[in-house]
Amino acid sequence: MMISRTLAADLPRHVGERTRIAGWLHRRRELKSVTFLVLRDRSGLAQVVLTEPSAIAATAGLPEETVLDVVGTVTANPQAPGGAELTEPTVTALSDPAKPPPFDLYRPAARATLPTVLDHASVALRHPKLRAPFEISAASVAGFRATLDELGFTEIQTPKIVESATESGANVFGIDYFGRPAYLAQSPQFFKQAVVGVFERVHEVGPVFRAEPHDTTRHLAQYTSLDAEFGYITDHRDVMVVLRDVIAGMVASVAARAAAAVELLDVTLPVVPQAIPQLHFAEAQELLAANSGEDPRGEPDLAPAHERWLSEWAAREHGSDFLFVTGYPMVKRPFYTHPDPARPAYSNSFDLLFRGLELVTGGQRLHRYSDYLAALAARGGNPAAYESYLSTFAHGMPPHGGFAIGLERWTARLVGASNIRETTLFPRDLNRLSP
Repeated sequence: MMISRTLAADLPRHVGERTRIAGWLHRRRELKSVTFLVLRDRSGLAQVVLTEPSAIAATAGLPEETVLDVVGTVTANPQAPGGAELTEPTVTALSDPAKPPPFDLYRPAARATLPTVLDHASVALRHPKLRAPFEISAASVAGFRATLDELGFTEIQTPKIVESATESGANVFGIDYFGRPAYLAQSPQFFKQAVVGVFERVHEVGPVFRAEPHDTTRHLAQYTSLDAEFGYITDHRDVMVVLRDVIAGMVASVAARAAAAVELLDVTLPVVPQAIPQLHFAEAQELLAANSGEDPRGEPDLAPAHERWLSEWAAREHGSDFLFVTGYPMVKRPFYTHPDPARPAYSNSFDLLFRGLELVTGGQRLHRYSDYLAALAARGGNPAAYESYLSTFAHGMPPHGGFAIGLERWTARLVGASNIRETTLFPRDLNRLSP
């Protein structure tokens, strides 16, 4: 009778039983009269003990990373991974003998440069410490979805091929769409706003594309955006409240679903304050001018160094890894951003800084058709280029707003990665198109 497969992490629950495991040959250790095979599966490591000379001889030629099937008796052993091991085993190879990986995957630390890891990602990411960030990423997405589902949001999937740039002046990838010009979507912004008029509250997890020639540790040409948009708000502060709950839900999900990865990488999960501290953009500039050694007043945006300084200030003054900077100048926000009625040069928008880096951009959007026409005219935009988008607002839309979180950037800050490519599966950037 076929024995069902048991995961490595579950072996201690089957002591005394005849059990089957399967995985990659992670490590082989040969002593005088015994050989230890360490197998790796998605749950962890399991040790197999070979004492019979025939069994040792039969497995002698199997290189590391060969896929094996092992049936044996589960025996308690405090020195084995997880406290149990397989004895009296029958070992069967499920793959051809594996070629050597680009570096030793069994070592506790991955001894490889980032280019080596990226060039051989499908094998290199088998290393437990290189795989762990993606377990944290997956748990973050689960928390994002669960939190918004609980708040009555509907998950949507929007097109990634569009007829015009999402924002005027955006750098987008052009494609040939059956003989017509089209573009890869820089954002689901127009679509998620449109369906607020259908579902009121929507969220999406999907790729976005930026044809910007950045070659930095924080930029990608394609990344995963966690978007939310919802109606019947008073202003951007309602959006900030929902975002706070979403971030807290993501952290809680990582703690619950990726605890082993958090421990392996020695990650310190942030405490999300019930009320995240906030500064108006103008106040932030005054603080920077008075304390940072620079005077950014008059600049329409924050430089990376300013984001780091403000984050350090929030940690020092408020004990928070997070800081909202609100009211960015309208000149630096997309045309659909709602201005502050009391200070029209500033916007009802925000950035959320996390451990020194801008993580989230969001805010209140325009919702009246006439306001869109005026906003485009003020920027010299042509309404005809946005006809299908603008028509939504001609049919009545509630006050609404939303936000977008860059998943890879979030994960990188969470795990302390120095380069966003460490938390990106098969990254696409200025120089990399494969694997």
